Amino acid sequence: MVRRGVGEAHGAVSIINAISTGFGVALGVDFHTRAVAEPIEGGETVLVNRDLVGDDSLVKEVVRVVVELVGRRGLGFRVVTESDIPIAVGLKSSSSAAVAVGLAVLDALGESMSPEDFLAAVAEASQRSGVSITGAIDDAAGCMLGGVVLTDNYGRKILRRDSVEGDLMVAILIPEKRTYTREFRKELLTPIRDLVMEAFKIAERGDYWRAMTLNGILHATALNISPQPILDALNAGALGAGVSGTGPAIAAVTKLGTLKAVETALSRHGSRVEVKRVVNPKGRQP
Repeated sequence: MVRRGVGEAHGAVSIINAISTGFGVALGVDFHTRAVAEPIEGGETVLVNRDLVGDDSLVKEVVRVVVELVGRRGLGFRVVTESDIPIAVGLKSSSSAAVAVGLAVLDALGESMSPEDFLAAVAEASQRSGVSITGAIDDAAGCMLGGVVLTDNYGRKILRRDSVEGDLMVAILIPEKRTYTREFRKELLTPIRDLVMEAFKIAERGDYWRAMTLNGILHATALNISPQPILDALNAGALGAGVSGTGPAIAAVTKLGTLKAVETALSRHGSRVEVKRVVNPKGRQP
């Protein structure tokens, strides 16, 4: 029996951007996306709020891949999503939506999958639809599982998951400019590829905030984004700061005691700064 299904996911920020190397690290933060999926006749999937998000190709691919994997081909869904994640600034709005929609479809079908298989399915759908270059399994894992997640994106593998110390906050500078993955020129990151891999190795050693800062400065330089907000956040006491995804959002991880100073430092570079709490793993299974 197919019923109405609901799925939810968080947002995430980048510690290491995977585009140049295939290896990524993401950190879950408490943005929120909710998806509702209801079966409809005819086998076609419809995203009701397409006008708000601009594209329905990701949702259709997520539904198609998940339905195929659980052996229920030919089903279509009426999907509605709602989210507080700003679109196309590097804060994983697409990955969060993909996770929420996939979980809603599983809920509607009364099916389950291992986290690894589910995230691989979401990555496949993200790559097929063109909203991700690598499949972004790091971003999807951060949005679903929380904490710090290290991944091999092309291998579709989670290499490690880790919780972070309590009461960490993320201050996020959100500029007006938008960056769409479909239009992104991957070759811009070729000159920094080896250095990004070094940053990933730093993250593998558990030094996440130093890795985040190195990754951030490298990508700011390659993408012609001012590194000054990163430096100002660090001077204000942030543990680490950097460009999230391909930007232009800048995320800074900080303790509660320095949050106000970091928020003030970022606000000098734009009118919109959002503060989010780090989401640690809760062991949720799809």
